[in-house]
Amino acid sequence: MTVMFLIGTLVCALSVVVCWVMTAVRDHPADSSIISLALIELYLIVYAVYAGIRQATGASITGEAWEFWGYIVTALMLPVGVFVWAMIDKTRWSNLVMSFVGLVVFVMIYRLEEIWWGSAL
Repeated sequence: MTVMFLIGTLVCALSVVVCWVMTAVRDHPADSSIISLALIELYLIVYAVYAGIRQATGASITGEAWEFWGYIVTALMLPVGVFVWAMIDKTRWSNLVMSFVGLVVFVMIYRLEEIWWGSAL
């Protein structure tokens, strides 16, 4: 496990918990849920820069580079797309939908670690 994976796990878990709590207590998209999406996006930007620097300095990827970068690009689009959706659908359930970003991004960074190192754990 890398430090970036551990940080990502923490950020995603925090986002999921915040969004679940806000689903229970708010009847509209909560600012804290939106901020948790922003933190996931910020983490993914840092992860992409980190990965780009590592790859540019010669670190090889065990899997396919196109697959690795495809996961990163897709993960970067996910919080933005869900944020737009939450702004359109201003109901309690927007918070719940935002919680799935944390779950999906966690799975994606786990897969990124597998592609980079050959194993995530």
